[in-house]
Amino acid sequence: MAKNYFDRYVWLLNVINDYGPISFKKISRRWAVSQVNTYGESYLPERTFHNHRVAIQETFGIEIKCDRSQGYYIANRSELQGDGVREWLISSLSLNNLLNECRDMRDCILFEKIPSSQKWLTTIVSAMRDRKAIMITYQSFWKDKTFTFTAYPYCLKLFKQRWYMLAASDGADDLRIYSLDERMTNVEATDEYYDIPSDFDAEEYFSNYYGVIIGTDWEPQEVKIKVANDQVRYFDTLPLHVSQQKMEEESDEYFTIYRYHLAPTHDFKKEIMSWGASVEVICPEDFRQEIKDEINAMQEYYDK
Repeated sequence: MAKNYFDRYVWLLNVINDYGPISFKKISRRWAVSQVNTYGESYLPERTFHNHRVAIQETFGIEIKCDRSQGYYIANRSELQGDGVREWLISSLSLNNLLNECRDMRDCILFEKIPSSQKWLTTIVSAMRDRKAIMITYQSFWKDKTFTFTAYPYCLKLFKQRWYMLAASDGADDLRIYSLDERMTNVEATDEYYDIPSDFDAEEYFSNYYGVIIGTDWEPQEVKIKVANDQVRYFDTLPLHVSQQKMEEESDEYFTIYRYHLAPTHDFKKEIMSWGASVEVICPEDFRQEIKDEINAMQEYYDK
């Protein structure tokens, strides 16, 4: 039943977002032929509509208002467009509704699986909401034994089809990253309350990094790369980092130069190398040398 209501909220959001301002009469007509109308109602009861409006604001923080001359519309659209989490959630639920309406399309749309993460997401998100510590049993890929400890979640981040948790923990002086995949073998909520510093900003915390590897081993600095022009549109439409700048004056007919301000971590190195000969690091010199050393090591394997 809860899922059915969720589907209704998302359906209503999509209709008003796509066609608004839209009159209640037109919304009701669309409702009559919608798959989320599981009771087969010939119209949308006005009381139900207004209850859904309230639920949408409470659930998603999205305000639906009415202009008497034009109809219903989303009042805080700009706020919604700036919130990646809500956009992602609503888009995912919207696609699910669409697939339910077009069941013959299910085999034509393929998704990448996220390893094991869903098992612990609900527990961790609930703990973050209630500001309650969690007890984790964890096994690093680099250690043979598991260890159990108390963690205080600060935020969650999705990267490369894996969910990660940034948390404080007993015995650690700094924040640590933990993967929610098979390395996390158990998670239990506790009754211990904790506080997150009022000046903590998750987006700002990761702003100088690509991916999830963070720490004092890498300092944020200027990084320049040279990209083959047949790959430029990929970089323009999906920037590697929020600091990405296209250096038109330094580019030519064969290559385009991009500049970043970030820490050249292991995650960033792997991303650069995944582009093969299409991308070359220009600076800093030590990062460029690190890439060269990696390529030389690979060459030795292939020369055997």
